[in-house]
Amino acid sequence: MTLSPATEADVATITAHLGRQPRAIRAIAARCPSGHPAVIQTNPRLEDGTPFPTLYYLTCSQLAAAISTVETTGVMREMTDRLADDADLAAWYLRAHQSYLDERNALGDLGTQVTAGGMPGRVKCLHALVAHSLAKGPGTNPFGDEALELLTPHWPTGDCA
Repeated sequence: MTLSPATEADVATITAHLGRQPRAIRAIAARCPSGHPAVIQTNPRLEDGTPFPTLYYLTCSQLAAAISTVETTGVMREMTDRLADDADLAAWYLRAHQSYLDERNALGDLGTQVTAGGMPGRVKCLHALVAHSLAKGPGTNPFGDEALELLTPHWPTGDCA
């Protein structure tokens, strides 16, 4: 993963995609195929000091819409059910959670074990898990990786902004 500073153009694109100013932005953590910001890394606290445990935040509106489409298929329940039956998968997901927590705590310890997306016990939000996979690369988050595979027919490969 290579973090890059957010340029004024990046912030303008993120603002357009979110429909509001991004909060607690630290850096661009991943870009969509057309080069626009897709995931930002955020500070563990908002500007007013409020805890913000989501270290990687999805900002691409087209990607968010594609993930929402996948979420409607019931895949999150199936993923969560697999955690109870597959010890290796559960251990991998726990490692993803711990890695996320360690990285966030290095920036500012919130005193909580809450990370994102339901980790480590369930799959609650594919948006957060995909953001984690895009930011850190394949092999980091098993369900983020799986969701990315499911998105292939839905997420554009051209100019999305």
